[in-house]
Amino acid sequence: MKRFCVVGCMTAVLFVPGGLLAQQPAQLPALKQEAVTEVDKLQMLTQQMVDEIFSYSELGFQEYETSRYVTGILEKNGFRVEHGVAGVPTAWVATYGTGKPVVAFITDIDCIPRASQKPGVAYHDPIVEGAPGHGEGHNSGMAVNVTAALVLKKLMDEHHIAGTIKIFPGVAEELLGTKAFYVRAGLFKDVDIVLGAHVESEFSTSYGTGNGEWSGLVSVQYFFHGKAAHAAAAPWEGRSALDAVELMDTGWDFRREHLRPAQRSHRVIINGGDQPNVVPSEAAVWYYFRELDYPHIKDLYDLGSMMAESAAKMTGTTVDHKLVGSAWPPFLNKVIAETQQKNIEAVGMPMWSEADQTLAKALQKEIGAKVEGLKEKIDPLTEPVKKPTGGGSDDIGDISWNAPMVYLMYPANIPNLPGHSWANGVAMATPIAHKGSTAGAKVQAMTALDFFLQPQLVQDAWDYFRNVQTKDIHYETFLSPDDKPAIEMNKEKMEKFAPQLKKYYYDPGRYRNYLEQLGIQYPTARTKP
Repeated sequence: MKRFCVVGCMTAVLFVPGGLLAQQPAQLPALKQEAVTEVDKLQMLTQQMVDEIFSYSELGFQEYETSRYVTGILEKNGFRVEHGVAGVPTAWVATYGTGKPVVAFITDIDCIPRASQKPGVAYHDPIVEGAPGHGEGHNSGMAVNVTAALVLKKLMDEHHIAGTIKIFPGVAEELLGTKAFYVRAGLFKDVDIVLGAHVESEFSTSYGTGNGEWSGLVSVQYFFHGKAAHAAAAPWEGRSALDAVELMDTGWDFRREHLRPAQRSHRVIINGGDQPNVVPSEAAVWYYFRELDYPHIKDLYDLGSMMAESAAKMTGTTVDHKLVGSAWPPFLNKVIAETQQKNIEAVGMPMWSEADQTLAKALQKEIGAKVEGLKEKIDPLTEPVKKPTGGGSDDIGDISWNAPMVYLMYPANIPNLPGHSWANGVAMATPIAHKGSTAGAKVQAMTALDFFLQPQLVQDAWDYFRNVQTKDIHYETFLSPDDKPAIEMNKEKMEKFAPQLKKYYYDPGRYRNYLEQLGIQYPTARTKP
């Protein structure tokens, strides 16, 4: 096969199925270097996206400002955006290009309750007391994926690269609330490769079950209905819905001893009645049931529902339930992971400054974690563990069982943090997050080029998906036909806090970065670590 140059010889190239002859492995190094250069040119935009989304601090299903902002950038740059997909007002899909392969990017956009935190401050110092905040770091993911997508669009236009880019937001990931609905709506039925991205303190990827610390789950709310009465004058006339909640919880606690060690289950009482002198006629409890595979998750779901029905019978109440969210345990694609790992190693860890390391060590000392600063080395890709133990969940799992997928962990946060807390927000609008997001964008763009330009890689990824991953296990949704996204969740909380947070929205027209706008000296620490 003849070779054709990428730049300056476009009139000479011939079209072949899947793209141009220029789209061959021999041209990849030059295109990847061009992608790296273009990502570097967009560092200011990347930083602005990190900081602006951080300032919005929107809870799941209420990410209106974040979605407006991100889709505005994409539409301005020529992406077609479909809003309100899968019945979720803050969900959307942005598309650019035509034909195969279709490479999709996805990352989460919601934040954590009560995690408001001033960036660059190595101790608890909320921007708004009690407000939500990016105590998971989801504000950085769109900076990674949008930057990569803008660079890919430019290269596709200039070098006549065939294929389609799609970008999705992970709405309400902290509630595991949307991606199963995305799958049910068919949003991934024509997608060939999925490149997910999630903030971390390391730079890594994985395949299969990875380190084994993933669980799947169902998120279920149980609503008990009783009969009100005066709790002192005529308690015998009442039927306490709260009694039913407490009996269900007690029953579950006793049953834990006889469940598999891999299970993780936890709950909060979301309605415990109104006041002590009224027998509660309404009460509700919210459970997460986690396990390692679909059958065991389904068993926990059925067991929980049986206990709820039993508690209702014991108290003379009734009960109904609502599936709030669900997630299969992720299973990631070996072919994509091996490809992505090479790009991670080519990009390397960011160069951390003395100020970056000072912030990291001061925060680690503040919370009583191991004081070791920011990571500076990349670990090699390792084989999945043989016996997964389970742990956290992410609803990208449902996508991973419907299309070949990986999950890039990019280094935009500090190691040894507790997760889901104010501490995890400290670095997320600082140079640490800015540098890590730029590094992640380079890897995402380079990995997408690998699959746009090498059709055999796409086929290999699908071969692994069909002949290894799904050879004996086939996806079955936890959703019933009647289940709908819980789009009303967090509405009252955001109505309360959004006006207060709005005073602190980042203004890139006036300030170089969010630290400058807030008047924060970087880094700010109690004492030197």
